[in-house]
Amino acid sequence: MEFLAAHPWLLAPAIFFARVTDVSLGTFRTIIVFRGYRLLATAIGFVEVMIWVAAAGQVFSHLDSWYLTVAYAGGFACGNYVGMWLESHIAIGREMVRAISFSEKGHLAQRLRDQGYRVVELSGNADHQPVEVVLIIEQRRAVDALIATIRREDPQAIYTVSDVKSAYHPDALSTDKPLFNAGWRVIGKRK
Repeated sequence: MEFLAAHPWLLAPAIFFARVTDVSLGTFRTIIVFRGYRLLATAIGFVEVMIWVAAAGQVFSHLDSWYLTVAYAGGFACGNYVGMWLESHIAIGREMVRAISFSEKGHLAQRLRDQGYRVVELSGNADHQPVEVVLIIEQRRAVDALIATIRREDPQAIYTVSDVKSAYHPDALSTDKPLFNAGWRVIGKRK
């Protein structure tokens, strides 16, 4: 902090970037709390508050410098965006993709299985027309590829995507390929 006292013109950018960092971590932490990653959220929260105390302390000790308050507020605003961007690129968790195929052939589920996806297939009717309903739980980072496959295999299919907080895999459905590939991210995950 003595360096910043000797170079006060660096204090505003330091506060701005500290706030971007701690608010980004806070936004990311809030999202992963919803997904059930308690241990990871706790560690991120610790770092987040350490950074916040340093930034807020500098602003409170220099209340006569309005530009530090502006840097603090600007860092907060920017940090929200950066946190959402960060979370979307790390893409922790799973999502459920539901696709409804109106195709006469009704083979979307089989075509997805042939490409290695674990698919639940349901039959239904829409306006007295048979439809095929396909349900797939997939890692978030792989959902874009899955949607591209659905669009390629059945361009008329309707699909929705929603978050999955927990997915259970009964032994009766066990195959060589797991329902989801958890990897290192499962550490601290709520069971």
